[in-house]
Amino acid sequence: MVLSSSFARHTRFLARTVLVRNGEVDEACRVLNRILGSEGLFDQYRRTRRYEKPSQFRRRINYERAKAIYDEDMTRKIQFLMRKNREDPYPGCG
Repeated sequence: MVLSSSFARHTRFLARTVLVRNGEVDEACRVLNRILGSEGLFDQYRRTRRYEKPSQFRRRINYERAKAIYDEDMTRKIQFLMRKNREDPYPGCG
C-alpha cells in the first residue's frame, strides 16, 4: 500500500526517468538537464528562490502570454510557407 501511494504522488517524475548506459553518468546528467530545462523546472526554481513582487509577477505573466501567442503565430506562418502543395508563385520562371 505504501508503494502505490508513493507512486501515485510521484507519477509526474516517472516520465523523467533517464537510463545510464555503459556507465556514462555524465551523458545521463546532460540528458536529464536538457529534459528539466525544456520543462521549465530550472526557471521555476530560480524564480522561487527569492520573493517576486506582485507587479513583477504580473509583468512576467503578461510577457510569457505575449511570447506564447507570438511563437504560436510565427509557427503557424512558417508552416503555411513551408507547405508542399502550394502553386508556384512565379510561373514560367526558373
